[in-house]
Amino acid sequence: MTKEGEHSSFHGKDYVDPPPAPLMDPAELQKWSFYRAVIAEFIATLLFLYITVLTVIGYKSQSAADACSGVGILGIAWAFGGMIFVLVYCTAGISGGHINPAVTFGLLLARKVSLVRAIAYIVAQSLGAICGVGIVKALQETNYMMYGGGANSVAEGFSVGTGLGAEIIGTFVLVYTVFSATDPKRNARDSHVPVLAPLPIGFAVFMVHLATIPVTGTGINPARSIGAAVIYGKHETWENHWIFWVGPFVGAAIAAFYHQWILRAGAAKALGSFRSQSHV
Repeated sequence: MTKEGEHSSFHGKDYVDPPPAPLMDPAELQKWSFYRAVIAEFIATLLFLYITVLTVIGYKSQSAADACSGVGILGIAWAFGGMIFVLVYCTAGISGGHINPAVTFGLLLARKVSLVRAIAYIVAQSLGAICGVGIVKALQETNYMMYGGGANSVAEGFSVGTGLGAEIIGTFVLVYTVFSATDPKRNARDSHVPVLAPLPIGFAVFMVHLATIPVTGTGINPARSIGAAVIYGKHETWENHWIFWVGPFVGAAIAAFYHQWILRAGAAKALGSFRSQSHV
């Protein structure tokens, strides 16, 4: 026979959802923690682009001399996924460790961040990416310009639609993983299993790169794409650049809707609330 206290605790909610972030929160602009988070996003994205683009340029320069040398696509994928793991781990407690405008956009739609913070993050991420790629060019200008500058483009043999689809699906995988890895309900339910949130996020980036490097060079991060495009600066880089913004933002929006309204039953809760109010 179950005691009353045990029965109620079993059915009680064992996790706490943070309250939705306000759409507009000007008070954030008066807090040092806000500017500290923006700086963290800038530096993290700078480091991310510096290491990853340098890896891409290094691989292309080595493989040009010997097709069997260099880290290969696998090594490039590890560089992107590994850096995301490291940087999310370092900055999660300061800024949330977004390092990607698409992630920020998805969290904005889910009311995890305010519009003010989202705009500041996206600007900081984009500027950080430009600076990171700029450092690569400053250190290795000849190789940088000779081997494509690490810029994203739709590969020969693939249509723009295919490239757009690859960016949408790839970003969906990433942002869906972000939501799942940081879900307070999951953390409470699986508290006996030590899961380091940056690890699955880094692996998601790694796996998506393995699949889509041959198609678009893998964007799934508008800051990564615009940073390389601005510094490389050639016309062909901008020809289909829009898919590296539209694709990730659409993928992030779908992931936010799927996680919040389907998996977390946001639609059912909203319908239930509407029905209860209609019977009052």
